[in-house]
Amino acid sequence: MTDLHASEAVTGTGDRSRPRTALAALCATQITSWGIVYYAFPVLNPQITAATGWSATATTAAFSGALLVSALTGIPVGRIIDRRGPRAVMTTGSVLGVAAVLAIAYAPSLAAFTAAWLLAGVAMAATFYQPAFAALTRWWGSDRVRALTIVTLAGGLASTAFAPLTATLAEHLSWRSTYAVLALILALVTIPAHALALRGPWSPAPAPPSQRDTRRGSVTRSRPFLMLATALTLNSFAMYAVVIALVPLLIARGASPTAAAWALGLGGAGQTLGRTLYATLARRTGVTIRTVALIALGGTTTAAFAIVSGPFPLLVGIAIVAGMVRGNLTLLQATAVTDRWGTTHYGRLSGLLAAPAAIAAALAPFAGAALAAPLGGYPQLFALLAAISALASALALSSYPARRDGL
Repeated sequence: MTDLHASEAVTGTGDRSRPRTALAALCATQITSWGIVYYAFPVLNPQITAATGWSATATTAAFSGALLVSALTGIPVGRIIDRRGPRAVMTTGSVLGVAAVLAIAYAPSLAAFTAAWLLAGVAMAATFYQPAFAALTRWWGSDRVRALTIVTLAGGLASTAFAPLTATLAEHLSWRSTYAVLALILALVTIPAHALALRGPWSPAPAPPSQRDTRRGSVTRSRPFLMLATALTLNSFAMYAVVIALVPLLIARGASPTAAAWALGLGGAGQTLGRTLYATLARRTGVTIRTVALIALGGTTTAAFAIVSGPFPLLVGIAIVAGMVRGNLTLLQATAVTDRWGTTHYGRLSGLLAAPAAIAAALAPFAGAALAAPLGGYPQLFALLAAISALASALALSSYPARRDGL
């Protein structure tokens, strides 16, 4: 193999190094996996609690447990993908996801419901954005921002497609039957897509720029990495608490459950719209300014939810703008490692960076549900979350690495 072809195989710029159907498949599976395993829950949870008598705090704690398992599982998943590629991991994750959703649907007790969600957490780690990002970063090389943008554009439609679909199914079926139908959709879309479309060769990662960059652990111990991890963790807590608390906030503001689900879905459309702007934003701003500004904008939309009580179309407009910011923040995190430290060990470093943020995201739904009442309601909760975002934005100012930082 010539040096050119070797380089193409590593970076993903050569035709033979990149599975032709991988990007389209990952678009479809991200929409479906996020839409069913994640976004169906906030829509169905009021019906779940009403039908079973389980408290909203308990069911949300089960969901948070899934996100926590996903965060912890994501680190070894990243290492496996670095070595072996995404196909086996993501296909296995799809099978586990279907099994978990069916187990949720037929859980006879709160304990079984919780155990099913913990299994769903393993599936999340193996099928959500992180493994997809690792695959695209390796296969697409220098063109990775375009590929990442495309797959997150599709992923942003998950709530747009599945929140209203879930609400419509729930109007005619029980929550258990709704989850069973969704499990069938998940199986039909994700298992064959991951098994058949991710067959590309998995070449070794590109070597680091110099020998000094091979010191494993120096990046993860550096101040920029720690500050960035802290900022993304706080922002993740605030952002995911907002997503899960949005439906009950809007219901408290007078919206019907179906209208609130549509607002959540339109927020997903906002994510897709926002991600179309990220490539331009990345070209025109430095990585630190971009990080600080996007986190601050997210906090501003959260504060708007706390302050604005209506009318409902205005709240929907805020949801769309908030979704636009979330969409950019997803791409910001996807490129955070490569923008600062290159592509070497992307799976490991991104897994370590994402783990505390994912743990915060796991705790956010439970913490939001638990804090809303003591704080005096969801508007007060959103005010607190806005303050957390402001702190995260300030910490992000110190997230740019010095030249001496290595790997």
